Amino acid sequence: MSTVHVIDHPLIQHKLTMIRDKETGPKDFRELVNEVALLMAYEVTRDMPLVDVEVETPICITKGRAVAGKKVGLVPILRAGLGMIDGILQLIPTAKVGHIGVYRDPDTLRPVEYYCKLPDDIDQRDLIVIDPMLATGGSAAAAIQFIKDRGGSSIKLMCLLAAPEGIEALHKEHSDVDIYTAAVDERLNGHGYIIPGLGDAGDRLFGTK
Repeated sequence: MSTVHVIDHPLIQHKLTMIRDKETGPKDFRELVNEVALLMAYEVTRDMPLVDVEVETPICITKGRAVAGKKVGLVPILRAGLGMIDGILQLIPTAKVGHIGVYRDPDTLRPVEYYCKLPDDIDQRDLIVIDPMLATGGSAAAAIQFIKDRGGSSIKLMCLLAAPEGIEALHKEHSDVDIYTAAVDERLNGHGYIIPGLGDAGDRLFGTK
């Protein structure tokens, strides 16, 4: 069963409170989301394997440690996931970035892929799927399935907020995918919004509805 990791660092919780505030405008909202994404990325990458290496300092030769193993791939779910990418890339500038677009068919209510561009070597990468809100879990579960269908297997989900309903849905569909979030909120309302949440992340990031 996958694990939910709630990253409760004081700086993240402080900035998350500012993100929730309805008076926070798009400019500050974007900056705060990127800052939180950077801080969260430290925890999401905590289990990266290390190898011993030799390095020469200005004084002498010594041993240090460097990241080893698979390379990283970032996969934001359009459009709101784009708001977290720049922050993560500050920490992992060599990561490749894919994109997945998903919408829900109004007749069947099934997720439909409308765009998918992924690194050619996703089977060799540790992939982080990025979406600010894990609400019903439908879009995230569908995006992860699209990645698996193309050969991706080492996958984590990173979000600002998660609802219990979304966590349960993702556990059911993808029990091998760990969830990293800054908070688990109370519930969804009748329109599928997270309560208390922060509103529509895409609308607030880009100033459009």
